[in-house]
Amino acid sequence: MKNSSVIAACLFAALNICTLSARAEAEVTAQTYNYGTHLDIQKVISLTQDNSVTCGIVDARMTYLDSAGKTRVLDYSKFADGCNDGN
Repeated sequence: MKNSSVIAACLFAALNICTLSARAEAEVTAQTYNYGTHLDIQKVISLTQDNSVTCGIVDARMTYLDSAGKTRVLDYSKFADGCNDGN
């Protein structure tokens, strides 16, 4: 009986940690990239972009950790992935 209580407590603690991490990431304010912006990127967490079937400029977002381990979000513009096929 004690083992199942310990396991349940561990699972509950793990779920709370995951919830806090997700909540902290949701509260990060995105920075918009401008030419010359200093970037302190230690590890990229995710890269997303607007879905576009055609070739052109799309909005993209990078979520990353800086050298202090703080989550950062960067919005920027890039060529859509569809542009790379013929070039």
